[in-house]
Amino acid sequence: VYCARGDMENRIKEQKHDLAAGRTSAHLFRANQLRLWFSGLAYILVQAIRRLGLTGTKLAKAQAGTIRLKLLKVAARVLHVGGHLICQLASACPFRSLWGQVLKRLRIP
Repeated sequence: VYCARGDMENRIKEQKHDLAAGRTSAHLFRANQLRLWFSGLAYILVQAIRRLGLTGTKLAKAQAGTIRLKLLKVAARVLHVGGHLICQLASACPFRSLWGQVLKRLRIP
């Protein structure tokens, strides 16, 4: 029981520090509530990427901040061509092959 409690505290800390859940600086309650909802949604999405897209990779056990820094905060050009969104990564992107793996695993057949 205690181990599970510690794990949950680590997840809360990860969301608070890496996804700005602790930042409730607006004057209105609803604005802070919306910010917390967005942070919760971001955490769920990062968990899904970790569980479905990063299994068997070097980022499989990475924290949310590391995944955000190495996979989501990259320079890219997004094009809308024929009803499709095309994401063009820079040729010097260090995690380009990992990006491809994650997208293949997350693709819906």
